[in-house]
Amino acid sequence: MTDRTDSVYSVLMPFAPPRPEQILPFAALTQWSGAYRLWQGQAMLNQPHQAFAYAAASGFRVPVGLGVTLMPFTHPYEAALQAQSLAAATGHPVVAGFGPGAAVLQRSMCGAPYRSPLAASREYLTAVRGLLDGESVEQDGTYFTCHGKLLPVPRPPIEVGLGVLRPGMARLAGEVADTAITWLTPAAYLRDTIVPALREGAEAAGRPVPRLVSIVPVALAEADRDPAALALASNIGHLRLPHYVDMLRRSGIHADTSDPAAGAAALVEGRAFLYGEPKVLAEEFGAYREAGVDEIVLNVTGVNGMYGSRTALRELETVLAEVTS
Repeated sequence: MTDRTDSVYSVLMPFAPPRPEQILPFAALTQWSGAYRLWQGQAMLNQPHQAFAYAAASGFRVPVGLGVTLMPFTHPYEAALQAQSLAAATGHPVVAGFGPGAAVLQRSMCGAPYRSPLAASREYLTAVRGLLDGESVEQDGTYFTCHGKLLPVPRPPIEVGLGVLRPGMARLAGEVADTAITWLTPAAYLRDTIVPALREGAEAAGRPVPRLVSIVPVALAEADRDPAALALASNIGHLRLPHYVDMLRRSGIHADTSDPAAGAAALVEGRAFLYGEPKVLAEEFGAYREAGVDEIVLNVTGVNGMYGSRTALRELETVLAEVTS
């Protein structure tokens, strides 16, 4: 992470494509526009590694990011192997981002929540990083055991990322991650809370501060649109999760897991969900750049949910034209 003012702009797939060909218009946009990278998070309808590989095989070989896949679903060895295979398939650098997920998911997959999500994340990223660095990993962890080594293949670099919402995970990212990936985090909260914690962790470990990637929900203003409804369509699942609500409260945005509609309105008021004309959005992104964000990822999942993928694609194209011209 650097104190720079020339952040790059990337694109988040605004839906999980159940058919792989549905990713192609967004991969094409990434390849032909000023977008830097195409991202997708964890999904239950598709496996993002396969969708990205399909796009590459279809002729759209672009940098990609996983922001983030959830640790309970995949052993660290398989996660490293998937990331390596994806880098080889695309021919571009990959950001392989991981996160522990919600406690309810951990219980469903592992039988019980992680007693320490920080310790589990440290073990997971340490194993994945070692494997991708060509090391023979010998780890007997509390949460993840891994004894093995990846066979080397020619491929571009892979950044190991960690999903970050609160200071503890940010400090850990500073210690062990190449990239810190945030979701729904207001610019002021990044500046005042997340960035200092990243620096603290990096200094303690004697290593560079990780790149900071922020996935930002946005929508263009139009006369017939309700920004709170768009924010709800974009984030209803997150507004029901305690760790997201805790992060929002720390940032000064009132949210309650029992009332996601009120939380969505608060997202708009607190500028965690950005809504406005293209020039207004470009100005709002300035606060993210000033906070130290290296890569701003445009998230139009709310637009896609309410108006469909064609509108979402046009919206991304319009915003990208404004911020990358």
